Amino acid sequence: MKDVKPEKGWKNRVHEIIYEADTPMGKWFDIALFGLIIFSVLLVMLESVKWIDVQYHGVLLTLEWIVTILFTIEYVARIISIKKPLKYVFSFYGLIDFFSTIPLYLSYIFAGSQVLLAIRAFRLLRVFRILKLVRFLGEASQLMKALKASRAKITVFLFTVLIISVILGTLMYWIEGDEAGFTSIPTSIYWTIVTLTTVGYGDIAPITPQGQLIATIIMLLGYGIIAVPTGIVTSELSRQSTAKNDPNHEDFVHINTQVCPTCAKEGHRDDASHCYNCGSKL
Repeated sequence: MKDVKPEKGWKNRVHEIIYEADTPMGKWFDIALFGLIIFSVLLVMLESVKWIDVQYHGVLLTLEWIVTILFTIEYVARIISIKKPLKYVFSFYGLIDFFSTIPLYLSYIFAGSQVLLAIRAFRLLRVFRILKLVRFLGEASQLMKALKASRAKITVFLFTVLIISVILGTLMYWIEGDEAGFTSIPTSIYWTIVTLTTVGYGDIAPITPQGQLIATIIMLLGYGIIAVPTGIVTSELSRQSTAKNDPNHEDFVHINTQVCPTCAKEGHRDDASHCYNCGSKL
């Protein structure tokens, strides 16, 4: 039996803690990271309140630096614990981790009073940390699959809504005209979409009985239209939930939280011995 190199064993241990949610240490790491993300987002929110920032600016800045250093350590650890670090760096979560960590450093790299506003804008990018919470939602992958499976139906539905908006918008332009604010067909289509989605800004309103009748029909259609995509996605979620929980279902595949030590891809089958993305041994 060959001796395991200390460096390799150390990297494997770090990988197990950071990427594997099924291990005790992995679960504790995820819980701690979850709490740290929530805390960092709360810090960003508190900094946006002027009187809090003025009174506790030093404390908030110190806490932000502590959080940023911890996120930096986590980011570096994720890179060095996989065999192909660029796969992680340019992945969705890798980019999110980068953009949620770098802004505070950027705010101290640039100097000069003329760029202070730009520096503050850089710091706002720290809100990206909240996107890291997606990795902790066990049902997030199921929701994404439902949305992907429903995309054809939703696309047809949106195309139909667009056609209805063009027809009704053109009709409103013909009935109401410039006096009521319907100065062009694109403007009328904008009003139709705003009314159809039940937003109703009130910047444009029909004044003729015929226009008000059509507006009433559009508003009633809006309530029905909202329910259609909801029903499509809900139906797909229900189908996937059945497949996920029924071992006898034809689509049943049990996915675990194991992460590939080479490319950092997750979502492997229980019976998988190799990564579905890069083919490396799990």
